[in-house]
Amino acid sequence: MPKFLLSILFLCLTSLGWGQESQQEKLEQRKAQILQEIRENESQLRSVKKKEKSAVTVVMLQANKIKLQEKLIKTTEKQAKILGNDMYINQVKINKLKKELEVLKEDYARMIVKSYKSRSEESRAMFLLSSENFLQAYKRAQYMKQYSSFRKMQGEEIKSKSLELQDYNGRLAIQKKEKQKIIAEREKERLALEKQKKEQLRLVNAIKKDKNKIMAAIRKKQSETKAIDRQIDRLIREAIAEANRKAAKDGTATGGSSSRIALTAEAKILADNFRANKGKLPWPVEKGFVSLGYGKQPHPVYPTLVINNSGVEITTESGAYARSVFAGEVTNIMVLSPVNKAVMIQHGDCFTVYQNLSSVSVSKGDKVGIKQNLGKIRTNSEGKTVLKFTISQNATYNNPASWLYNM
Repeated sequence: MPKFLLSILFLCLTSLGWGQESQQEKLEQRKAQILQEIRENESQLRSVKKKEKSAVTVVMLQANKIKLQEKLIKTTEKQAKILGNDMYINQVKINKLKKELEVLKEDYARMIVKSYKSRSEESRAMFLLSSENFLQAYKRAQYMKQYSSFRKMQGEEIKSKSLELQDYNGRLAIQKKEKQKIIAEREKERLALEKQKKEQLRLVNAIKKDKNKIMAAIRKKQSETKAIDRQIDRLIREAIAEANRKAAKDGTATGGSSSRIALTAEAKILADNFRANKGKLPWPVEKGFVSLGYGKQPHPVYPTLVINNSGVEITTESGAYARSVFAGEVTNIMVLSPVNKAVMIQHGDCFTVYQNLSSVSVSKGDKVGIKQNLGKIRTNSEGKTVLKFTISQNATYNNPASWLYNM
């Protein structure tokens, strides 16, 4: 391969390496987050089992743990792939340095032989004295000086390249050990996943005898959830209508409808800021894990039964508080049932709703900031502390996973 092409390839691979280091760091952070979610899930599982609560709750928690374990394995596989790419890049660098070092050493050897042949002081003196004139003698003296400097520079370059080669060999050795560690971790995670799936199957088989009773309870809960969703949807539309009436009265905005807010200049700034942070918003709890995702999905115990979720359910620790994911205005405090309160916050033309609160620490009309405490999350009779969180743009529900950071 021509030397200039080799240099271009080297530069491209170096740039790729820098990008992969950044990816590796992000994957390491994601891995740490998943591991934390798994620990929180295990803690919840131990708590529920200890209290001998609903077997369905245990199964659902176990199903969530399996999902988290699968995420962990995928993240570890990505790490192994990136590390493999890094190792390839370093090997290319090592091969390039070896070739450069080989050429330098050959040149240096030829130079040493030539220098050896004319090593005596007499030879050097004769070389100068045989000059035809002063100018030629001066040029020969300069040549001898430059030759000596070049020889010294070649020696230093060989030393530098040797140290660089030693450094890359050291890096490659570390990466090989790291890859072996990642492969061992992946195998450990795979075995843990198999064990959890067996445990899940055992739990599901254990509760099959109560299938009719459990399915009736699931359908009842889904019916209650749908009723709450309709109630929240009505309140969102009322909030849209109120905002449009106010804007029309003030003459500050136009273009609203029954399902779309007419944004004022101030509301548009807030809405734009909210959308600009899509995928970067903080979670509505300080710590926890997603125990039920968004949208239609098979029930973890009875896959033939399809359940629908308008948001996400996040299981957290007992005594935890809900917090605002962004700045906005409290448009409603809802009492959805005697034990279920909710807070609705408007962010321009977007709404976030925080359900299943036992107490509320804000009032309608309050301006709230990011991560502000909204109220305490209720712990149910089974010992579970779950926040239901929804995001809607105007009257259309969105998947919170696409808005919240690393969900």
